Amino acid sequence: MTVPDLALHDGTSIPQLGFGVFQVPPPETAATVTAALEAGYRHIDTAQMYGNEAGVGEAIKASGIARDDLYVTTKLNNGFHRPDDARREIDASLVRLGLDQVDLFLIHWPLPTRYDGDFVQTWRALIEAQEAGKTRSIGVSNFQPAHLDRIVEETGVVPVVNQVEVHPFFANEDVRAANKRHGVLTEAWSPIAKGTVVDDDTIGEIASLVGRTPAQVALRWHVQRGDIVFPKSMNPERMRQNFEIFDFELEPHHMSALDGLDRGEAGRLGPNPDAFDWIP
Repeated sequence: MTVPDLALHDGTSIPQLGFGVFQVPPPETAATVTAALEAGYRHIDTAQMYGNEAGVGEAIKASGIARDDLYVTTKLNNGFHRPDDARREIDASLVRLGLDQVDLFLIHWPLPTRYDGDFVQTWRALIEAQEAGKTRSIGVSNFQPAHLDRIVEETGVVPVVNQVEVHPFFANEDVRAANKRHGVLTEAWSPIAKGTVVDDDTIGEIASLVGRTPAQVALRWHVQRGDIVFPKSMNPERMRQNFEIFDFELEPHHMSALDGLDRGEAGRLGPNPDAFDWIP
């Protein structure tokens, strides 16, 4: 099964399906990523905050897969927003991953109530890293429309992606609209709502009709909306199921039914980026 590549506005492309390693314990990361690569995933999404970049790098090195056939994303941790810290930690990520360059480096959270609200300085550090060849592309994560507007207005450099919480119960349409306005692709974290899609009657009914699992139906909803998704599982069978979402389509009325599950802010499972200020 072939995963589609989506064009980014900087001339590069990104696989629409990736494998996320959030909350994968560091000692188990290499084996988990190896299983994902064996299942067919070629896009791995990690972060400094996850503490498992080294395990990702170990799996990549042992895989024998050509570097050009892999897409690797990592993210700047919240304690390193000041430019000198960001520069140092970008280099440290490359060392942990065992790579000369990542495909995509993101600011993990905007932290508007920290660092005097200056996440623009952090964005400039990522621009510098891209210019130095340390990352092919740069983007952001958990940026609200006002955050996105500000970095574009003050630097003229537009992120290629904005990775935010999106799932059928929290469609995050305001952010998706802001992304679209800037030509930024939306990446959806928690795409199956921490597994709770399996308990929803509407999703369950559609899954029965199309002969798929509720998770596959939810992931297919994301794909047909044009978003990039990162399902996470340490179970090899579920990894394979999550990968098998490109050989069927949801009908328009199925998509509409899933759209109707959006609860707005009440459906958000993670922190609100306007207030989140945690530094690990």
